[in-house]
Amino acid sequence: MFQGSVIESPDGRISILLNASERNMVLQEMRAFLESVQQITKAATENNMKIVAESASKVGKAAQGAVPGTLIGKLPIEFKKLGFDTHLKFDDLALNAKDFGDSNQVLIQLSELMQNCVGCHAAYRIDVSETSGQ
Repeated sequence: MFQGSVIESPDGRISILLNASERNMVLQEMRAFLESVQQITKAATENNMKIVAESASKVGKAAQGAVPGTLIGKLPIEFKKLGFDTHLKFDDLALNAKDFGDSNQVLIQLSELMQNCVGCHAAYRIDVSETSGQ
């Protein structure tokens, strides 16, 4: 459970082996992160902290509830740690946007949060495995 379902990929990253449905779920979550980052960036440049907070909250910890246990078991522990930390960082960003309304601080937090995204994409890839089941 802690190692997940992984192999080393030809490009040197860790390949997480999932079935097609699970892969689609993980990639959808990543696209939601990216969409929120775009919305946060735009809203911060317009000093619209309400949209910043809403966009960040949308992908905060509450968004983790839909992930099935079978998928979680296939993910390596470091990948899960990055994911959980990313959700928490979005929640922190939302809270600070509401409480302080400082667009510069929003961009600083977003920059730190994006380090998780860059680190994850540098270390992992998601591949479909014929043996991962449907």
